[in-house]
Amino acid sequence: MSSAESPQTEQKQTLAITKVVEADRKLKRELGFLDLLGLSMGGIIGSGWLFAVNAAAAVAGPSVILSWIIGGILILFVALVYAEVSGMLPRTGAIVRYPHLTHGSYTGYIMGWAYLLSAVTVPTIEAEAVVGYAASYIPSLTQTVKTVFGPVSVLTPPGIAFAFVLLVVFFFLNYAGIKILGKTNTYVTVWKIVIPVLTFILLFAAFNSSNITSLPGGFFPYGVSSMFLAIPTAGIVFAYLGFRQALEYGGEAKNPQKDVPRATVSSILIALVIYTLLQIAYIGALKWNVAGLSPGDWGDLTKSSVPYSSGPLYVALSKSGIAALAAFSYVLLFDAYVSPSGTGWIYTGTGTRTFYGLATDGYLPEAFIRVNKRGVPLISLIAAFIVGMFFLLPFPSWYLLVGFISSATVFTYMMGGAGISVFRKTASQLPRPYKLPAVSVLAPIAFIAASMIVYWSGFTVLFFVFTGILVGLPLYYIFYAPKGLGVSRALSVVLGVVFWAIIGYLSYYAYQNIVYYFASHVTSSGTITASQGSYILSHFLVYFPALSALTIVYTLIFQFLSKPEKRRQVVGGWWLIVYSLATMALSFFGAFGLLPVNGVTPIGFPFDTLIMVGLSLAFYFGAYYSGYFTEDLKQLLLVEGVQQQKP
Repeated sequence: MSSAESPQTEQKQTLAITKVVEADRKLKRELGFLDLLGLSMGGIIGSGWLFAVNAAAAVAGPSVILSWIIGGILILFVALVYAEVSGMLPRTGAIVRYPHLTHGSYTGYIMGWAYLLSAVTVPTIEAEAVVGYAASYIPSLTQTVKTVFGPVSVLTPPGIAFAFVLLVVFFFLNYAGIKILGKTNTYVTVWKIVIPVLTFILLFAAFNSSNITSLPGGFFPYGVSSMFLAIPTAGIVFAYLGFRQALEYGGEAKNPQKDVPRATVSSILIALVIYTLLQIAYIGALKWNVAGLSPGDWGDLTKSSVPYSSGPLYVALSKSGIAALAAFSYVLLFDAYVSPSGTGWIYTGTGTRTFYGLATDGYLPEAFIRVNKRGVPLISLIAAFIVGMFFLLPFPSWYLLVGFISSATVFTYMMGGAGISVFRKTASQLPRPYKLPAVSVLAPIAFIAASMIVYWSGFTVLFFVFTGILVGLPLYYIFYAPKGLGVSRALSVVLGVVFWAIIGYLSYYAYQNIVYYFASHVTSSGTITASQGSYILSHFLVYFPALSALTIVYTLIFQFLSKPEKRRQVVGGWWLIVYSLATMALSFFGAFGLLPVNGVTPIGFPFDTLIMVGLSLAFYFGAYYSGYFTEDLKQLLLVEGVQQQKP
């Protein structure tokens, strides 16, 4: 504790952390391996598989089979590093709490806000999933629109109204404080596993191997790079993200040292097998005459005029020509209502708790912490509902929103690899029920794995993700900086409002002259002319330097304005600022960017991917050396009764 801080401040910090620790100690260690496995499987198998098989096939064709395997392996590395940290510090919502403990408030806020954006949009995408499958028999709910992500099936005004009603239902279920889960999770998990397994088994009865081996374009119809592009943008990562449930419940495991990593690894491997076989079966069961497409025209599978776009697996079963499969399609249709609705309901609560958590860390006003008579943080719930509803308008389709959610979530997962290494030097004496072997090798791999998934999202997705993160930065300046950094509140408000005005203009400028312009002129084969490329490049060379200058200057301003003993909180986030800007720049010029002039990008695949691997490794070490013995971690160790010398 710096001598400049008052005893009252130290006492408040200690009391707050004491409450959390005492609550954790009351957890009963009753969960065995099968319980933990069931929790993770229940989280993994949600609504993603209902659409991802079609969305991914549209991006990469048959090669998407490998995308599921690669994506599963990358997520596995990320999960392993969290197995140790979550056992060491089992906390509710801990994944976004760890950066605050390892790198201070600036990194902590950016990661927390990024996770918030992903959490509050899950109910929106689940509502879109329900409406999408309903469009299988009510076609007026969707239509094909050319978007910045290409022509896709989007919700019509009646479809948006239907989705809005579902969001309202999710809101009131959470407002009532209804909790029905508990022991029923086992039965729900069995249902979630059985349905996709039965689906791929039945679809193999209608399997046509020529869809994989004999169509125009072959196994890689859109090139090898599309196989990686499908991982973050087509729902593959989205379908794996529930793995963290076993980690979240690590504090309640009977034998966390053994069971948490086993359950985590097993759940991802089981899902990998199920998803891969489901994708193979779906591709083999595609009937091009039913789709109304020429054989091998994979890219048009997400158009609303194509029956598969609304309910991919339902259509594959019902149009198979086999009575048993057609009958089972109605079971799948029922599941398409139940599973997404349940996930949307739960994640409305998750978004609420994320708002609540950001407020408890001082990033948002205390009003977000207050609970009503039902024990519900009402302001946080309303905020989660409003933000989720807001995303329904610019992203009125499962196909449009899935890339944003996946990338925003995995962006926060980068902290797993960096965080475990920082905790090894700053909290080495904290008990670890599970200790990851070869951490010096696996931690960088986990960081790189998450970073590559973010990079493969492509420039358009990253533009929306990073814009969303930057739009949230003024909240840090306005609400946290005055009390957390000692900056004048009046000055913080003025600077925050100015930042909003500038970032708003820059984002609009970039959207119109770069993102939207590219989408309006790119051909179906993914190319633009030299003159179009020059136009896009000229505007990028205005937008990107201005964006970089704005972000860097503001970080310097608040570092300078902070009290000397508080500056480390801002300094600890420099690596993340530079990483984000470097990733955006490489993404623009690389194979997943917006300069495919005559089909050739300035930095082609795989060279751009290799460069990103090297950059990711460098930024891993930047993140590691930026981590420090934070004040909150010091107080936590004090409460835990652990003697730890400052490294």
